[in-house]
Amino acid sequence: MSTTYGTIPTSPDDAGSKVEFLSRTTERIQTSLNTRRPWKEMFNPHSISLPQAYPDTLSRIKTNFRYFLMNYVMIVLIILFLSLLWHPISLIVFVALMAAWLFLYFLRDDQLVIFHHPVDDRVVMAVLSVVTIVLLLLTGATMNILCSILVGVAVVVVHAAVRKTDDLCLDEDGGEAGGFLAVSSPVE
Repeated sequence: MSTTYGTIPTSPDDAGSKVEFLSRTTERIQTSLNTRRPWKEMFNPHSISLPQAYPDTLSRIKTNFRYFLMNYVMIVLIILFLSLLWHPISLIVFVALMAAWLFLYFLRDDQLVIFHHPVDDRVVMAVLSVVTIVLLLLTGATMNILCSILVGVAVVVVHAAVRKTDDLCLDEDGGEAGGFLAVSSPVE
């Protein structure tokens, strides 16, 4: 008796495999979007305050950037998309690049491996960002793209600086990665 557990069906006529592919893709999108933090948590009005000093500002920016990374990437990409609505060529290139973002960053289940070497998600994000910027600059909407990216980065930095970090629920992974983790010891 032969088993096909873990194999990918190769028959193009199989309607079941198409449905299975769409089901897996939908599941991956939902799982990937679950790694982002809830928007209500991100924009909680009770968590907004001005930092006390420069070191506090830097600490908030680092912690919030780690905690809300997926949300921040989405915000910058949405601002970039909105700025390209009046530049059709740039918009087409952007949509094609979004497909690359989806498959290489947002929808991956496993770590990306190139030539038997694992690639960190931050490297993937950096490379995709540079490729996106370079290809969009080649479409002729240079000033529009640069302004939208600067606006997106400014929005992210301002949010990260004014969003308090004391109410974030970071797990051990966040603490090991340099995140905010409160550990209390019993008082004797």
